[in-house]
Amino acid sequence: MPDGAPDANADQVAYWNAAAGETWVAQQDRLDRQLDPLGRTAMAALDPAADERLIDIGCGCGQTSLELAGEVGPDGTVLGADISAPMLAVARRRAAEAGLTNVRFLEADAQTHPFAPGGADAVFSRFGVMFFADPPAAFANIHRAVRPGGRLAFVCWRPLMLNEWMLLPMRAALPHIAAPPPPPDPLAPGPFAFADADRVRGILAAGGFSGIEIDAHDSLIGGNSLEDTVALSLRVGPLGMLLRENPGQRDKVVDALRQALEPHAGPSGVFLPASVWIVTARA
Repeated sequence: MPDGAPDANADQVAYWNAAAGETWVAQQDRLDRQLDPLGRTAMAALDPAADERLIDIGCGCGQTSLELAGEVGPDGTVLGADISAPMLAVARRRAAEAGLTNVRFLEADAQTHPFAPGGADAVFSRFGVMFFADPPAAFANIHRAVRPGGRLAFVCWRPLMLNEWMLLPMRAALPHIAAPPPPPDPLAPGPFAFADADRVRGILAAGGFSGIEIDAHDSLIGGNSLEDTVALSLRVGPLGMLLRENPGQRDKVVDALRQALEPHAGPSGVFLPASVWIVTARA
């Protein structure tokens, strides 16, 4: 169990240390290839500088933490925090293989972990902040970790209906699912919990942040082969979650999914539209 109050996000801890964490570890290269341009856009908004002390919230398998470590240089530091032990094991291995000594990883719940007060110049996250049971409390805790005037930048998903890379697989699969799922609670912890920009603004303000900027960003993402994209779509996102709950339906949707994705495949792989918020703020 990560540091902090053990029950604050117990469901998410269990989820990311079982099926979801194992899936992301297995799909690490494909996911990193797909999400990298969105993470780099948020990183540019953060504008990390040499010698800074950074925290990477929801760092997962560590790609963004390693990139940030390169930005701050040997005299800077990066702390990657995540609740998923399987993903952190990959992150630590990757850092060791890269010979990086200015990055370390912590199994901790950012909603409750006692970060050093004012110990960070900036906080970053690539799709790691939408899973808190109590978002205002989480961002108040993150705010305490940032020095006065320090920065926050993260990228999060806009609504599912604007994200064809997740919507298209679901539309292809649903006719073949015996019991389609009910509509999700838009405020529940999950990928689209921060789809409403006004809600995000209110959460950050309640947590003590100011100078909040929320900018829409649209991009084509992907870069994986057709077969790799089929495999990834079956394991992650709303369709991946649906199939984990209905494993017997998987074989029925594979052909339909491949047919839906094939028109979007090209020499560089499959690319589909993605829509995100790039969020920045000051402590």
